Amino acid sequence: MHPSAKPNDTSSQREWPAESQEAARALHEQLRINERQWHALKAQPQRRAAEQLAAALVLLLDPANPPGAASAGPQRHEAAALVEHALGWLKGDLRDPGCPSHGR
Repeated sequence: MHPSAKPNDTSSQREWPAESQEAARALHEQLRINERQWHALKAQPQRRAAEQLAAALVLLLDPANPPGAASAGPQRHEAAALVEHALGWLKGDLRDPGCPSHGR
């Protein structure tokens, strides 16, 4: 808890912790597989899952998607889809789709 926040401070409960979105974006940037890395990392399911989960976290921590939002907005739906995609990689249901430029 922030030193100036009081236990009943509802404004801190309506917003994500300070700098959490920046931290999530930095993590996603570290885990993101770019075009140059794709061939080396495409067959690593845990790496693909981590990339997808970090992207979901960025969406969940979007200021337009407050933690107490009653309805599911676009960020929450897209985050859920990314989590499902990550689970597919972790469970082995998803595999490298191949490189379109190589005719696969």
